[in-house]
Amino acid sequence: MVRTFVLMAAMTAFVGFIGLLLGGETGLIIALVIAFAMNFFSYWNSDKAVLRMHGARPVDARAAPELWKMTEDMAHRAGLPMPALYIIETEQPNAFATGRNPQNAAVAVTRGLMQNMSHEEVAGVVAHELAHIKNRDTLTMTITATLAGAVSMLANFAMFFGGGRDRPMGLVGTIAMMILAPLAAGMVQMAISRVREYEADAEGAAICGNPEWLASALAGLGRLSGRIDNIAAERNPATAHMFIVNPLHMHAVDSLFATHPPIDKRIAKLRALGGTRPQRAPAGPTNRGPWG
Repeated sequence: MVRTFVLMAAMTAFVGFIGLLLGGETGLIIALVIAFAMNFFSYWNSDKAVLRMHGARPVDARAAPELWKMTEDMAHRAGLPMPALYIIETEQPNAFATGRNPQNAAVAVTRGLMQNMSHEEVAGVVAHELAHIKNRDTLTMTITATLAGAVSMLANFAMFFGGGRDRPMGLVGTIAMMILAPLAAGMVQMAISRVREYEADAEGAAICGNPEWLASALAGLGRLSGRIDNIAAERNPATAHMFIVNPLHMHAVDSLFATHPPIDKRIAKLRALGGTRPQRAPAGPTNRGPWG
């Protein structure tokens, strides 16, 4: 949590710094106003917007009784209120959590997750998402994504800031900053995402009661997600960091630009928690009728 706070503080300071460099005092004020406005909007509306982007459909205890009961039991164990449940009609196995606080949280799982994972593996994935809610990562991720977006917006508007006397940088420096600022902001955002994934894995293992359930699920997700398209995620790549594994098909991308830690390292950490040896993930049934 301390590392995350430091990174978020650095991101906030970075937004103001970019504004100052690009437009002097005027740029600083504009940068802070943009960051505040975007964060205010995201705080109240980001969860609904993300769910709409992915065509998530709300379900209740009648529509998905087994998933509902599993989530309810683990939420109680974690000391959380029951989150809203959603299903995304895509064949790619994946899941994410959203919401500004535990009282206004939602967990969305894909149809592919329920069709390709065992009951225990789905429990491990849901526990991971509940851990994000418990740690308030859903708000943290939203704020950092919004601040990164603010930097990109400032870079796009850089040439419209005040004249040369008010701008501490020359034309060449301004153009360089337009290119480098969004890149640096994105790297900080990704660093925060990777830190929070490790923490959610550990907390999720405690919530479900068996680190191997989540480790097995991650092995299956890593094997399947890269082979199955998630059209909504491809159209909205800014939401990729919210999923338990990267929903995008990225090839040979340097780890510096990855939104998630390597799956093999996450599995190793989980199995170290449980003191278990690596073993092949049990294959889930191709169709889980009881899921609904």
